[in-house]
Amino acid sequence: MKTAISIPDAIFEQAETVAKELQMSRSELYTTALREFLSEKQSAHILERLNQVYEQESSTLDPVLVRLQASVLPREEW
Repeated sequence: MKTAISIPDAIFEQAETVAKELQMSRSELYTTALREFLSEKQSAHILERLNQVYEQESSTLDPVLVRLQASVLPREEW
């Protein structure tokens, strides 16, 4: 899809330089940058939602499960 956007001259010049250094077209550079930005935002949203869920849950371990888990580990000499 073609689109027209307005960006500050300084950012445009930096993008042009980076695109040349990476031997990418301007479209490839902008697509890559936008993809990474959107991925980062999605990850931040998921983390935020997980934090909301887990702030309501206890993080203490069940003592019975801890003993059971420890009982199946082989004894080691230190």
